[in-house]
Amino acid sequence: MSAPFDLKVTDALLSTTRAVRKRLDLARPVPREVILDCIRISQQAPTGSNAQTWRWMIVTDAGLKKEIARIYKEGGAQYLEMARARLSDGSDPQTKRVYDSAFWLLDHLAEVPVFAIPCVIGRPPDNAPVVAHASVYGSIFPAVWSFQLALRARGLGSVLTTLHLFREAEVAKLLGIPEGVAQVGLLPVAYTKGTDFKPAQRPAPETITSWNRWS
Repeated sequence: MSAPFDLKVTDALLSTTRAVRKRLDLARPVPREVILDCIRISQQAPTGSNAQTWRWMIVTDAGLKKEIARIYKEGGAQYLEMARARLSDGSDPQTKRVYDSAFWLLDHLAEVPVFAIPCVIGRPPDNAPVVAHASVYGSIFPAVWSFQLALRARGLGSVLTTLHLFREAEVAKLLGIPEGVAQVGLLPVAYTKGTDFKPAQRPAPETITSWNRWS
């Protein structure tokens, strides 16, 4: 029996949905209907115990975006500086480009048309075992990736960022997010400048795969 999807098209979508920063089109508006379509697709992602505890906080108000961008920069700049300082002169050029674009986003985040903040109802208690964390995050991150794939298929881009979570409570208060709801990231969303994204260089799968026993 043949595959139910065009594998060439499917593989291209999966392998070219990149973390987009500098190629976000800051000037082109994003219709609300497009965001809702992508969220609708994300709702088909698997979720632990079929709990469907995912929630999306979408921010388009300029004043709110400016304030969140300030929090993001204040909370994340030092972290990025420390991380970039650890790079050696012989570091992979691809990794250096990632940090360059991350710093670019620090300065331009407020200009991105849409902030999408994926959330999940409930959070692991302090000192919870690994399984509790895996259950919570495993119930939202598949939906986040589906959302990003749906964006890519419609000519938009995004990048999953987490730097604002250094001050999650401050953003929660700003947006009225209840205490029992955990933010898991922030995705700046916009149409992309061009759609010609390519697969990144990655090691052969054999080098990261163990069979039956860790090796």
